[in-house]
Amino acid sequence: MAGGQAHGRPALDGPPWVVANELLAFVIEMGALGALAWWGFATGDGILLSLLLGLGAPAVAIVLWGQFAAPKAKRPPGLPGVLLVKALVLGGGAAALYGLGHPVAAVIAAVVVVGNTAVLEIFRKKAGAEQAGAAA
Repeated sequence: MAGGQAHGRPALDGPPWVVANELLAFVIEMGALGALAWWGFATGDGILLSLLLGLGAPAVAIVLWGQFAAPKAKRPPGLPGVLLVKALVLGGGAAALYGLGHPVAAVIAAVVVVGNTAVLEIFRKKAGAEQAGAAA
């Protein structure tokens, strides 16, 4: 990702706050996968179901993310579709925390996800407009 752009998204460079927000996004994504795995392993009734949910929930999230929301997504659906996938995956992580009996952590995770995503998308829109103006 550094040094170039993928699907109109900025590279991991720019002002320190932008880099920090991009890194926070990555930490949030990994946290959501961890929460989904934790939920799956804790929820399953019996070892087989625990393994299926604990490995399957994050695997489905990874596939969705890679196909539709990642910077180098194979099928980028446009901003509304990307935001829908982010809501499913990252919101799923927050829901998993709630399901595990951690409602305060779930609310904090949801607020951080919404704030981080809003800042990322606003910056990306602004960067895209600046690039379009520079190209004209």
